Amino acid sequence: MSHIVVIGAGQAGASLAGKLRSEGFEGEITLLGAEENPPYQRPPLSKAYLLGEMERERLFLRPREWYETNNVTLRTGTRVVAVDAAAQSITLEGDEVLTYDELALTTGSHPRMLPSSIGGTLEGVYAVRDLADADAMAPEFVAGKRLLIVGGGYIGLEAAAVAAKLGLNVVLVEMADRILQRVAAPETSEYFRNLHSAHGVDIREGVGLERLTGDTRVSGAILTDGTTLDCDFVIVGVGITPATALAESAGVSCENGIVTDANGRTSDPHIWAAGDCATLNWNGSQTRIESVGNAIDQAEAVARNMMGADTPYQPKPWFWSDQYDCKLQIAGLNVGYTRIVVRKTGGAQSHWYYRDETLLAVDAMNDPRNYMIGKRLIEAGKSPAPDVIANPDTDMKALLKA
Repeated sequence: MSHIVVIGAGQAGASLAGKLRSEGFEGEITLLGAEENPPYQRPPLSKAYLLGEMERERLFLRPREWYETNNVTLRTGTRVVAVDAAAQSITLEGDEVLTYDELALTTGSHPRMLPSSIGGTLEGVYAVRDLADADAMAPEFVAGKRLLIVGGGYIGLEAAAVAAKLGLNVVLVEMADRILQRVAAPETSEYFRNLHSAHGVDIREGVGLERLTGDTRVSGAILTDGTTLDCDFVIVGVGITPATALAESAGVSCENGIVTDANGRTSDPHIWAAGDCATLNWNGSQTRIESVGNAIDQAEAVARNMMGADTPYQPKPWFWSDQYDCKLQIAGLNVGYTRIVVRKTGGAQSHWYYRDETLLAVDAMNDPRNYMIGKRLIEAGKSPAPDVIANPDTDMKALLKA
């Protein structure tokens, strides 16, 4: 009987283990997680959970009983310190050794933190990556408190929306020329800048953090333009780095993530990877897709391939973000776009990314209908002419039949 070990009990790891069982794998499965909690959803941490609108138990992907019923050995609070690829074994903290026939790395990512030299380790400085982070910062969200957010990506903006709704005074600083610069078009940045400004968030673009101030706890900040701010706590949202240390220790090829082939196999024939930690071949180049949808789909594809399916994974990227009463839905990847088409229908709005005449992606703000149409067009490889999308009289649904 073969033994599959999965390191990383997040969305990808849980999806992989579940798919192995649903596809009929009868061998031993061990799912290892460093956190004490069973696998849970991460997106609500910076939204509904932080707002107090989602109970802790609702975060969990499955009840613990599921793992027992399906003969999946779930070991939480368990850290892996080394992988020996030659011996096909892993060493746990405490020197326990487990052997495997196949190993899946679903180790996720780590939030980038501020260095201690500029106050990054002061009390009251938080990231939003795991349940412990969310629980630690939740008591800080008191009306009237002053919050500084460093970073204008989706995590920072979602945290700003929660804080503003709860009555905090929020300043968000983004070192780049605009918020969302790395991931979205200027039109999308403008939309969310206006949305946050309307809710009282003070967004400062093109200005970075010089350093945080305070003795043991943060009490203020000095910005790169010389401005000084008083603050009661700080949230850092300046991106993530893939968790590749175990893969590197095993001699597995890594480059901005664990490098995998189309089936999810790494440079070692018995080691696989999926989720935020993994890069996959997308349109001729190795790409990491940081999303829940990819974590699930890629992990399930890897599970099937571990069982011999030999089916290349074809990603269908989709993302979402909730801010105030706006639901942003994104389909596709906008890398390499040369043109943006804006479509407005009533209170809804969508931004369509083109590379010349090829449709790459769509950002839809409170526009689920056009999001679904865009997603289906992209997945089908269809590219309506940009002027057709821009025309408010276009029958969008008819484009699917063209």
